[in-house]
Amino acid sequence: MRPDSDAQPVLSVVIPAYNQQDEIAGTLGVVSEVLQMAAISHEIIVVSDGSTDATVTRARDTGTPSCRVIEYFPNQGKGHAEKVGSLAAAGDFVAWIDADLDLDPSLLPSFLAQAQALHLDAVIGSKRHPASKVDYPATRRVYSWLYQMLVRVLFRLDVRDTQVGIKLFRGDVLDEVLPLVLVKRYAFDLEVLAVARHLDHGRIAEHPIVLDYQFTGSGVRSKAIVRALWDTAAIFYRLRILRYYDRARAEQPTTP
Repeated sequence: MRPDSDAQPVLSVVIPAYNQQDEIAGTLGVVSEVLQMAAISHEIIVVSDGSTDATVTRARDTGTPSCRVIEYFPNQGKGHAEKVGSLAAAGDFVAWIDADLDLDPSLLPSFLAQAQALHLDAVIGSKRHPASKVDYPATRRVYSWLYQMLVRVLFRLDVRDTQVGIKLFRGDVLDEVLPLVLVKRYAFDLEVLAVARHLDHGRIAEHPIVLDYQFTGSGVRSKAIVRALWDTAAIFYRLRILRYYDRARAEQPTTP
């Protein structure tokens, strides 16, 4: 539950990080500067997802204002890191952004402004927004398009892109949704959005992004594709067949 106090920040920014010792200090500097320039009351939460390098030490050594670092072992996946950070967050709104800065953090204030002005449950970055500026491999474009068509059919989500690593949610929505979420890796974002919509938190808007993809590998790994499809099928099974989320929600203790 969100704390209720005058010191409560408007925005909590959760940055999942796995072995980002060379990038984390620069990332924190950029994100902090963006939020301070926009005069947004905020906190930054770095979640080290089982990092085995100096990510935690370098994040703490930056002395970034209103920043705290959470660490755990072993590595469990970016989605799990975002869940841990979000449940520890105090802000009215919670944003996620990747630690590698492939996505421009200067967009965060406009994500927040859109959510506040339109009373939205979530604002999600979309590569397919007409105003987006994206540069990433053609093979990934094809895989992404096919996956999003599958998502539309299975979950009736009225969005064109569920997988971009910059998103913003109302904090109370995440408080309700995240305890029900089981996926820790590839389809985590999809599960959060699908469950939010199922629980009548479907006021979701897409936002243009600036994506400078820094991928250095040979392409999308077949293992990752298979795991993402498996997780997606599992979400559908829990949602439409087992009605797991409804039962899990009903079994949660009520807050006095």
